[in-house]
Amino acid sequence: MAQSKVSAIAQDLVDKIKHQQYKPGEYLPSEHQLMDLYGASRETIRKALTSLTDLGLIQKIRGKGSIVLNLDRYTFPISGISSFAELNNQLGLKAETKVLLLQKEDHLPTSFIKYFPEEKNSAGFHLERLRLIEGQADVLDCDYLLSPPINSLPKDAAETSIYNYLENKEKLEISYATKEISVCKVDKRIQDLLQLDNKLAVLVASRNYLADTTKFELTLSYHRPDKFKFVDFARRKKIKF
Repeated sequence: MAQSKVSAIAQDLVDKIKHQQYKPGEYLPSEHQLMDLYGASRETIRKALTSLTDLGLIQKIRGKGSIVLNLDRYTFPISGISSFAELNNQLGLKAETKVLLLQKEDHLPTSFIKYFPEEKNSAGFHLERLRLIEGQADVLDCDYLLSPPINSLPKDAAETSIYNYLENKEKLEISYATKEISVCKVDKRIQDLLQLDNKLAVLVASRNYLADTTKFELTLSYHRPDKFKFVDFARRKKIKF
């Protein structure tokens, strides 16, 4: 059985859920109906449904089928590792990105050292981007892409998707991240950029890694507190003793 068949079916179901052809609280067609719809075996359909279950999009109810879960479409999945461009496309946000800074540095910028002291002497690309949703500034992303492994970063990639550039042009395999969420005081510049009433913002500090465990990116992501919402999806996996 080709894995691409499973992936194609899973992606089609994800798209239909995203566009609310299958709405939260409704059941997907039965396995038999999906087999007829996609011309696929029961094993293929079950693997595709398992993919959706692992993503937290559906829940299998014994004797009833697979119900679509109610996930907030404007919630940023903090536990995942996705580019803003991917989220904009997946969530249907009316979003835009403004590149405020892109320059090569010999050392880690001062604002990063408190959170990533182990990289204070590392060279890299310092990137700042303001994220606007429906015309309002919601997030300030400050990234530091370590060099090596990152050897170049064109401005057009920064304006669209650096992950698309790194994966498709540089052939790097982005794999996982560790993230720490806190509330912090910000300076007047960030306060003004995010149009904050006070100097408090939600900060997500991330260390991002390639598949070979090489650290490639440090991120300080400042969010407006009135717009920030942390929703995670956790599925229990039993441990055998």
